[in-house]
Amino acid sequence: MTAPLPTCLADYLPPDVPDIHDVALTARLQHLLDHKTKPLGSLGRIESLALRIGQILGTDTPVLDQPQMLVCAADHGIAAQGVSAFPSEVTWQMVENFLAGGAAVSVLARQHGLALTVVDCGVARDLPPREPGGPGPRLLVRKAAHGTADASQGPAMTDAQCIAALQHGMDVVRSLPGNALLLGEMGIGNTSAAALLLVRLCGVALADATGAGTGLDSQGVQRKQAVLQQALLANAQATTPLAALAALGGLEIATLTGAVLQAARERRVIVVDGFITSAAVLVAASLAPTVLQRCVFSHRSGERGHGHLLARWQVQPLLDLGLRLGEGSGAALAWPLLVSACALLREMASFESAGVATQGS
Repeated sequence: MTAPLPTCLADYLPPDVPDIHDVALTARLQHLLDHKTKPLGSLGRIESLALRIGQILGTDTPVLDQPQMLVCAADHGIAAQGVSAFPSEVTWQMVENFLAGGAAVSVLARQHGLALTVVDCGVARDLPPREPGGPGPRLLVRKAAHGTADASQGPAMTDAQCIAALQHGMDVVRSLPGNALLLGEMGIGNTSAAALLLVRLCGVALADATGAGTGLDSQGVQRKQAVLQQALLANAQATTPLAALAALGGLEIATLTGAVLQAARERRVIVVDGFITSAAVLVAASLAPTVLQRCVFSHRSGERGHGHLLARWQVQPLLDLGLRLGEGSGAALAWPLLVSACALLREMASFESAGVATQGS
């Protein structure tokens, strides 16, 4: 029988995420990459990507199996304060678009053979049920609430709601096959939640964390910043990672945090999308720093705060295309690079096996 979940964040224990650093494996991977039929280091960052995937999967012949695109969706009470250029109704409408196959992430998942699962973590509207087991994207309903409360007036979530969302994320990942998880999200107002977490957990100035989101003009960004300042003051006591997540975050960010923790525990390759999914990684890594060993950062978002997170972790993402759509679109676009990196590591000949002379021989 499963133990009941705690209702207080102070009693919540994240799953153990062991360190996966293996000196011998790393040396073997580097040796293989260095002795492929090419000048040393000439495949650039594809070589470091192959090394990272080999380390995560614990093998020098990595194969990415049954990759899963997980898109978590929820609404935000703070959206009522005008922090987005779009109304909250767009959240449920875009979920329907994901499921109908018309969204960017739907197209890219189809193109690259990524199984797409959309999770209703807290969409304000109840979506029609879908028959399980059919072709195309599937919908899982894992609501901890019908959207968050307005963080500018007080905590966005109760402790119990935040814990439930974390557990939902872990449970969903446990149910998915494969060894690679690509992260995506949808929620009008969620760049505000991500910016608040960045400020509270990293000490970044609010002006540097606040961006245009769905397309605010300069006056809109100033108004958004004022609302976020109010949210920080209203939740000044929420200083630990989980307390900040509950007070300032979103149900989809909390669900993604649980998903990241579980995927890291299972040594899946975690492909991080942009600012929102990186905020979930921030919370997860604040609880278990070894989470970052399992992450591949797909792209640098055009959203202002994302660069601060990447700098904090000293990572260079695979792509820098000015993307700021979310949904997991950047993760899907970067996916072929991961597939190629694995194929090169597994299949490219060495100088010795190909009978090709090395430099100076």
